[in-house]
Amino acid sequence: MQAAETTIPAPQRDALNTSYWEGLAQGSLSFQRCSACGHAWLPARGECPACLGDQWAWENAGGGAQLISWVVYHVAFHPAFANRLPYNVAVVELDEGPRLISNVVRVADAQTLKIDQRLKLVIEDEGGTAVPRFTPVR
Repeated sequence: MQAAETTIPAPQRDALNTSYWEGLAQGSLSFQRCSACGHAWLPARGECPACLGDQWAWENAGGGAQLISWVVYHVAFHPAFANRLPYNVAVVELDEGPRLISNVVRVADAQTLKIDQRLKLVIEDEGGTAVPRFTPVR
């Protein structure tokens, strides 16, 4: 196995998503909100997915969320994740509205997860990149 196969791929950064990644590195999760219709979204894009308006701003999330759905992987999606099996991939809805794909961490057993379960943001370092993950509110 080559070293590249065991290294988690770095996210592709561009002019549009740089604020998102820089915010995470500084300890905050940000999302975009449309100035015309108020819709909020992730991941970064140049126009509102609801009204296609191109006037938007970045906002910081408060850190609260709820679990919408999840799957548990028993076969690694990428060789770099093989040592984490089994692991979950979750759809999380921030209190402010946007949804994102993430992981629910610090759970002993994914069978304890529940739809609409309250979660809180934890930002973790993944190979030098800050990534948003979530943990259950106890």
